[in-house]
Amino acid sequence: MNRYLKNLNRIEFVVTMACTGKCKHCSQGDHTGCADSIDKNVAAEAVGKIAAEYSITSVMTFGGEPLLYPETVCAIHKTATQMNIPKRQLITNGYFSKDKEKIGLVAGKLKECGVNDVLLSVDAFHQEVIPLEYAELFAEAVMAEGISLKVQPAWLVSSDNDNAYNVRTREILRQFREMGIEENEGNVIFPAGNALKYLGEYFDSEKEYINPYRENPADIRAICLSANGDILGDNIYEKNISEILSGYAPK
Repeated sequence: MNRYLKNLNRIEFVVTMACTGKCKHCSQGDHTGCADSIDKNVAAEAVGKIAAEYSITSVMTFGGEPLLYPETVCAIHKTATQMNIPKRQLITNGYFSKDKEKIGLVAGKLKECGVNDVLLSVDAFHQEVIPLEYAELFAEAVMAEGISLKVQPAWLVSSDNDNAYNVRTREILRQFREMGIEENEGNVIFPAGNALKYLGEYFDSEKEYINPYRENPADIRAICLSANGDILGDNIYEKNISEILSGYAPK
């Protein structure tokens, strides 16, 4: 076991950078020209190999909008289920189809493949570009399948700041509470990409912002596979995942 990965317990997949929203708070930018999607078989194989070597307790799929590729999401979580990884999480904006029947079918597939924790991204920013009705339809379909569901808001400045965006986010969250859906604590928007471009006035230019998702390179707890296969300075299309993990060293 690689000593720099001895505490590795989580695998994350950026299924695709393609997205149904062009949100102004997105740290990744506007997602134009982002049609890549990780190969479902390669991704599923990676889960199996990593879980065979390390004590993985959580697998997460996100994007972009991961449910533009539901077969890939399901392949990843099916393998995670087979490897007895207890937490199998999906983060989605819920907007991948306007067809109620298809939304229901996808929710059923999520249940079947073993997804047991869904975080639905809803807030003032997502709902500027994503019709709330489709997020609600997806939420209803997920609840009907008995999958754990919470909404995951993005907060500007802080969760208790009373700027207009946060006020609108709280209104949206109340609508989901009326459906019986509680919210996760969510995340505070990081100044990068679109967030810096469109919301720069809300950030302190004198302050150093630390990315909360940044890993300690000498003690990796979570690894993230990009839509193009990049991981830890290598690429799973060019090198076996086991070789990548065993050969990793912080630079």
